[in-house]
Amino acid sequence: MQHLARRWQRAGLRVGLVPTMGSLHAGHLSLVRRARQSVGKQAKVVVSLYVNPTQFGPKEDFARYPRNFARDAGLCRAAGVDVLFAPGDDQMYPADPRVPFSTYIAEEDLSRGLEGKSRPTHFRGVTTIVAKLFHLVQPTVAVFGAKDWQQAAIVKRMTRDLNFGLKIITAPIVREPDGLALSSRNQYLKGELRTQALVLWRSIQRVRAALRRSARPLLATRMKAGLKEFIERQPDARLDYVEFFEPENLAPVAKITPGTHMALAVFIGRTRLIDNSAL
Repeated sequence: MQHLARRWQRAGLRVGLVPTMGSLHAGHLSLVRRARQSVGKQAKVVVSLYVNPTQFGPKEDFARYPRNFARDAGLCRAAGVDVLFAPGDDQMYPADPRVPFSTYIAEEDLSRGLEGKSRPTHFRGVTTIVAKLFHLVQPTVAVFGAKDWQQAAIVKRMTRDLNFGLKIITAPIVREPDGLALSSRNQYLKGELRTQALVLWRSIQRVRAALRRSARPLLATRMKAGLKEFIERQPDARLDYVEFFEPENLAPVAKITPGTHMALAVFIGRTRLIDNSAL
């Protein structure tokens, strides 16, 4: 991959990268289209496919995370992807016991709250693997989905702080007709759990409606308490967190006003889902 990327550079070709963990869906394909729009028809678009073990906690779903390489390859081919880069663990994390893998990248500001608080080792794994992908693919542009808002913000900060010479694009969330944000983990939702999962989108709509009705800013503490009660009316739903914050620096706010951003994580049965939106 790195030799190919250098060849493209010598030829003056622009390169768009879409990092994924596979189990592709329409949301991923929208990122591919955005990458192609950004670099042009004569450029190259690379999709990376790697289920990165270092961004999963010890009790998370790494072992059962959905994997279907043949299907993903077909979707990439149909979408006009030039290269599907699917490395293995032995390439990304060399396992020589005499010389163990021991170098990680950790962003230390934006990663402290939200997902970082609930999943303490998650973003160290994300930033490390994304940096490795940037070195290997040498992209001009990399496209990330807005569903992982905090992740995109952290990658932008890493790119700036470590002088990676590329542009980061955050593409909009793609939703089902009923509002559920597309996610590879939606495959876990069977029967009634799928219906209960709509509580994430309905929570966002609930705050939007309250903000429209109110002549004053909303108190974040009061809204959080109300949302917890609203979400946990669903028999299999458990709130992990809901937060209101400034969209650029992720700083929590005490009062919710138009332009505030909202993010939440909810367990629906054993499946942990996330969503976010501008308000």
